[in-house]
Amino acid sequence: MTAPLHDTGAAETAAVDVTAGAPAKAIEGRSPWRIAWVRLRRDRIALAGGVVVLLLVLVAVFAPLIVSLLGHPPNEYHEERIDALFGTPKGAWGGIDKDFLFGVEPVNGRDVFSRVVYGARVSLLVAFLSAVVAVVVGTVLGVVAGYFGGWIDTVVSRVMDVLLSFPQLLFIIALVSVMPNSLLGLSGSGVRMAVLILVIGFFGWPYVGRIVRGQTLSLREREYVEAARSLGAGRGYILFRELLPNLVAPITVYATLMIPTNVLNEAALSFLGAGVKSPTSSWGQMLSKAVTTYESDPVFMIIPGLAIFVTVLAFNLFGDGVRDALDPKGSR
Repeated sequence: MTAPLHDTGAAETAAVDVTAGAPAKAIEGRSPWRIAWVRLRRDRIALAGGVVVLLLVLVAVFAPLIVSLLGHPPNEYHEERIDALFGTPKGAWGGIDKDFLFGVEPVNGRDVFSRVVYGARVSLLVAFLSAVVAVVVGTVLGVVAGYFGGWIDTVVSRVMDVLLSFPQLLFIIALVSVMPNSLLGLSGSGVRMAVLILVIGFFGWPYVGRIVRGQTLSLREREYVEAARSLGAGRGYILFRELLPNLVAPITVYATLMIPTNVLNEAALSFLGAGVKSPTSSWGQMLSKAVTTYESDPVFMIIPGLAIFVTVLAFNLFGDGVRDALDPKGSR
């Protein structure tokens, strides 16, 4: 008698014998956010940008401690370090030495390092808070316009078109020029910072609103939304439990890319004199003062310019990495 061609019993016994001593490996599910984090960790450039962003935030938060350890009070004059004849810093490279890491300002001798550190507070605070205002207003109006449609969508869309065509820069300059020195408990630079945050955020929400509206128009026709509606779910449940969680990714991406634009807007307005008032430090304000002295002291222009450049570059690199990580169709 010949042996059967396929001895299934023996094959099953061999399979059991091989795997008898090895525990079964459970399949672990991963959430979309965990998958995005794994993809982001592989992007070295985006991580480097994120590290720089984190360092900038820490510098802004702990500015008083950093200045007390490595610098001098930002509004303290050091006339002894200024050439009385030319009004320029004594020594090479704008007076840079172990006591003044970035040198001193022309004419008055204030510590450039301290003013750059404190300037990070102004730039990042205006950039972050104006982005928050834009994201909140844009998300709310974008979701409402996209979900309800009809005349609500028409009105919101036309308002967005008007704001996108409005000359934001000229409006802010005109508004700041007529603002009082004290308002709602704020005074001086506090009033101007509040105006910058509200106006930049107000003119920035249409960009967020358009993206959120377009995503909502697509998501409201999905099967899970129809299923929730057929089960008797109300509009509030659908908006907050079905639509908003699926809009977090595009909103996060746009917010990270909006912050560097706001940094540039604040620097430009301060450069034009519509930002914070002296003696409050601002990178754009330092650049504006350096225009008259760049030939005799170019370092005073280079340092705040580099601060703006590094900040914007770091946010853009990190924002690009976040966008790629949250894109399910990406190849990275």
